[in-house]
Amino acid sequence: QLQLVESGGDLVQPGGSLRVSCAASGFMVDYSAVAWLRRAPGKEREVVACMGASTRATYYADSVKGRFTISRDSAKNMLLLQMNNLLPEDTGAYWCAADHSRGPCLRYEYEYWGQETQVTVSS
Repeated sequence: QLQLVESGGDLVQPGGSLRVSCAASGFMVDYSAVAWLRRAPGKEREVVACMGASTRATYYADSVKGRFTISRDSAKNMLLLQMNNLLPEDTGAYWCAADHSRGPCLRYEYEYWGQETQVTVSS
């Protein structure tokens, strides 16, 4: 069964750090395009970060550049998003996504999705 299982969402204070994870089963993240998307309250869904399958190129939304890092853990077959210096505007529902497309990773259509994890940044 092909699936992504998310974990790691939490309540964190501004300036804090958090890592959200996605465990993949049925396919290898190392050979997949992968992405993290989020929807903040009252805003549209956006691609926070993504990595291409073939080029390994990464993309970060301007709002998270220098603070967030997307990575794959090949040994554990997991997709990770390390978030540092969190801001209240980082609050939202986060999803991991992946598929075997060889095209650009900056898109909203992915074949496999995590179940959503909530990140709340508040004092």
